Amino acid sequence: MRSRPHHRPPRPARGGHQAVWLFGRHAVLAALANPERRVERVLATRESAERLEAELGRLATRTEILTREELGQRLPAGAVHQGIAAVVAPLEEAQLEDLLARCGEHALVVALDQVTDPHNVGAILRSAAAFGVAGVIVTERHAPTDTGVLAKAASGALELVPLVRAVNLARALDQLKEAGFWLYGLDERGDVGIMSLDLAGRAAIVLGAEGDGLRRLTAAKCDRLVTIPTDPRLAALNVSNAAAVAAYEWARQRAAAIKQ
Repeated sequence: MRSRPHHRPPRPARGGHQAVWLFGRHAVLAALANPERRVERVLATRESAERLEAELGRLATRTEILTREELGQRLPAGAVHQGIAAVVAPLEEAQLEDLLARCGEHALVVALDQVTDPHNVGAILRSAAAFGVAGVIVTERHAPTDTGVLAKAASGALELVPLVRAVNLARALDQLKEAGFWLYGLDERGDVGIMSLDLAGRAAIVLGAEGDGLRRLTAAKCDRLVTIPTDPRLAALNVSNAAAVAAYEWARQRAAAIKQ
């Protein structure tokens, strides 16, 4: 293992240094519970502030009480805030090397090839948290930033699951292979259903962009292309649904192996 310097420079924050809005009860509560997240302001309706105090045992620092209409005016159009929002600093950017160092003998990583919809990435983070995924890799370009929309869709998982931004996804996949991961690309060209695979050990599920699927180079990096069998009368699963099914199958196999 390569030695690390005793004093490493601070990493950039995810999404740059500009503060961002989080909104929705789960996203804000998770941010308040995350010691790595700097919360600068909390804005809430009277009812939501009282509920927050009851859940935390204290009122969140610097909570500003607003009407629901006033709160809505502070946020992006269409934001579903559930009576609470927060201004936060971006999280420190996760590094792939650190993610790999934390992975045990049995681990799952999800890699996304230019998935651009923040609702989908947020939903994938939520599934990742639910099923014990070690981390999610996205591309530096053609991927959403850590916006309130993504955090709302993640329902708190943005604070729990490392989100790694890879400048070069092909190189990141090579690093996964070097670390002992088998790469399974979910693709309609796959020759086997994911339920037929033995996902024991270190595995990575690679998913492509909405509509376009895996890019040719990304697919070529995978050890095997696999499918999720569905009723042929219906269209293929949405990328976030496919990620959830794959993560569940890995978690199911892991739980079964532990019981043996």
